[in-house]
Amino acid sequence: MRLDRFLSECAVATRSESKRAVRGGEVFVNGVCARSADMTVEPERDEIFFRGQRVVYRKYTYILLNKPDGYVSATDDTRDKTVLDLLTPELRKKGVFPCGRLDKNTLGLMLLTDNGDLAHRLLSPKNHVEKKYRFKSKFPISHEDAKRFEAGVTLEDGYVTLPAKIELDESRDGGIITLREGKYHQIKRMLDSLGNKITYLERISFASLVLDGSRARGEWRYLSDTEAAELENIAERSQCSEK
Repeated sequence: MRLDRFLSECAVATRSESKRAVRGGEVFVNGVCARSADMTVEPERDEIFFRGQRVVYRKYTYILLNKPDGYVSATDDTRDKTVLDLLTPELRKKGVFPCGRLDKNTLGLMLLTDNGDLAHRLLSPKNHVEKKYRFKSKFPISHEDAKRFEAGVTLEDGYVTLPAKIELDESRDGGIITLREGKYHQIKRMLDSLGNKITYLERISFASLVLDGSRARGEWRYLSDTEAAELENIAERSQCSEK
């Protein structure tokens, strides 16, 4: 693979930026300053540094984003800003997309990837991948309503949700909700069915991923190798359970 193509596929730099960096002596391959952007490299064997940072080749891209308010979970929208607007142009060119949806005003953890097969398996209703949300409600939730919520409730369209878990704080108007499915506006609709309203909603975990508290709203990072491997293992186990 050409060096400039490698850097482009790793979303480090465009090909033109790679050429400028090579000319400036800012790219090293196996400890030697690269002389040409079109030199051949072996991504899985060579050690490549770009402006002092090692660039590691991965077949797929996995990004953990702390979604802010006001962004829609889409790759393109004619009216609103999308979560892709928070990424670099190089990453957008790689074709990453949101794995699942968060409502425009819902905050927190979002996985973006270009691995369509993994996303499909993680989101398949058959696999019941857990998602946890921190929430606040307009009114306190009674013990009876909490039991109804955990048993599964009937939504306005007649759909009966799977049992869910709700852990209430002392004031009983907030806490943690755990779902094993992901219907449209599900938590809001579940609270509506109890005569209540959601006033704040933040996803704090998805599958094996946990919201990174050190990242401000709108900030993102790549998954570590360990996180990516665990996510792929969960997806692989889900695939086996479907057979």
